[in-house]
Amino acid sequence: APDGRVAAAYDEAGRICDEDVIQNEAIGRQGLELIEQVASLRPGPVNILTHCNAGWIATVDWGTALAPIYMAHDRGIDVHVWVDETRPRNQGASLTAWELGRHGVKHTVIADNAGGHLMQHGMVDMVIVGTDRVTRTGDVANKIGTYLKALAARDNGVPFWVALPSTTIDWTISDGVREIPIEERQGREVTHIQGRNEAGVPTTVQLVPDGSGAANPAFDVTPARLVTGLITERGRCPATADGLCDLFPEYV
Repeated sequence: APDGRVAAAYDEAGRICDEDVIQNEAIGRQGLELIEQVASLRPGPVNILTHCNAGWIATVDWGTALAPIYMAHDRGIDVHVWVDETRPRNQGASLTAWELGRHGVKHTVIADNAGGHLMQHGMVDMVIVGTDRVTRTGDVANKIGTYLKALAARDNGVPFWVALPSTTIDWTISDGVREIPIEERQGREVTHIQGRNEAGVPTTVQLVPDGSGAANPAFDVTPARLVTGLITERGRCPATADGLCDLFPEYV
């Protein structure tokens, strides 16, 4: 009966949600240890930079990259988050900042290009980002701009961690740069920006001159060599085929 199928669909959706909560809570515990290690070394806030939105808006209850941050905050650790605006869709400035504010986590929104400067001046203790797809060798696809943050982190000796559930790993591919297709979105997302005017009314503003074109790749790939490690529900590991297989031997 149709009603029976609907009920079964709701039950399955509930099961998937519950699994997501369990996975992300486990990711949070694994990442929390990294934050605790930094907090134990000196007084003052642990400064974490993140990119795009990988919190409970994107998943359920905890998020991935933000789960360790929420847990650290709830444990009473002094934590502060540098929130990349994440142009052109501004998921950081709108979603991540909103989430952190609702949870009471100290945060500062920054222009996407400011991260390297902050790292040079010792103002970032670690980077934690999420990911949309990870190869079996540890390459990481995430929101456009992630690769540049990884380069800046490597140049400045800042740990660059990627938080992910195992369902994000694509065991069929090994070269993310060549094998992961990158979505090219509408140029209007670059040429225009959405926000609120002084009266609080949502509005759209054109940023570029008439007739200027725009390219809009939505993601980039960070090679595994730039990733300090992966934070999964089963533990942390190097961003390598061996590291992933040690945690998930059933895929060997």
